[in-house]
Amino acid sequence: MRKPWKTFGRVAASVALGLASAWGALVLWFQPPFQLAALRVPAMGLWVALAAVTLFWWWRLQRARVLLPWAAAMMALLLWWGTLQPRHDRVWADDVARMVTGQVHGSVVTLDQVRNFDWRSDDDYTQRWERRSYDLDQLRSVDVALSYWMGPAIAHTLVSFGFADGRYLTFSIEIRKERGEQFDAIAGFFRRYETVLIAADERDILRVRTNVRGEDMYLYRLNMPQSTMRSLFLSYLDEGAQLKRTPRFYNTLTANCTTIVFEMARRIDTALPLDWRLLASGYLDRYLFDLGALAGPQQFAVLRQAAHITARAHAADRAPDYSAAIRRPAPSAAP
Repeated sequence: MRKPWKTFGRVAASVALGLASAWGALVLWFQPPFQLAALRVPAMGLWVALAAVTLFWWWRLQRARVLLPWAAAMMALLLWWGTLQPRHDRVWADDVARMVTGQVHGSVVTLDQVRNFDWRSDDDYTQRWERRSYDLDQLRSVDVALSYWMGPAIAHTLVSFGFADGRYLTFSIEIRKERGEQFDAIAGFFRRYETVLIAADERDILRVRTNVRGEDMYLYRLNMPQSTMRSLFLSYLDEGAQLKRTPRFYNTLTANCTTIVFEMARRIDTALPLDWRLLASGYLDRYLFDLGALAGPQQFAVLRQAAHITARAHAADRAPDYSAAIRRPAPSAAP
């Protein structure tokens, strides 16, 4: 009976070594030595070769000592991984170059870096960063926007605050791309990007996703008392202040545009339940509907149809009343 158990143990250990080696290979691909892209393939190739040779000789000789060189390399990789730290001093892409912070005086909040770009394409835009003030006593609504960019299960989550004067301010947790860098969801698992909090005018941050990048967007009104709206708004300011003080890595699974917002909301309402749809953010609207958090028709299919604003966003484009236009009911939408 001992031999089958020894074989099982060796197989299990081989699988563990294979998974650890795959993780190490991806680390070296997304974080090449000295951040030199030319070293990506050689480093990854040497790592994979070491793992393959180790497995071959371990099964052939059945001696644990053949694992020592790989174990030493793995330990060195882990120690180096621990030295990777998020930073604020990189050459950032223009749209994430500045991070919002604010000051509160009574009910009035003054934000120092509100983005209001005029987008003509992803590479052609007029930059505007503005100082704006908002009276939290005039908060009237909170909307959540889901912008689908990679299939039905993945959406970017944005939260928009509406005020009595018709203005809307949208907050978005995003990766902080360096200039010329493109987002890769897998790279987001490997400390490739920092996190940034952007506050922007809707005509900037919603329009760029639908009209410029071709994403599909749904906009839902939340059932939320004014006091909770205020708390959530201030939570965003706290999040921005923390990020300003201490940079953090973005993580595709655990620290993304949806999970960070959920953690902020949970500080306000500790009873919010964990759910798999917080990870598959494309289904976040159904999660909110099941919680009774969405205003509007109480049939989800009808509510979702009414929330689909992509065509309205294309039609509104640069209209002065952009925020009002994307919220006008479609002719076929149920009242």
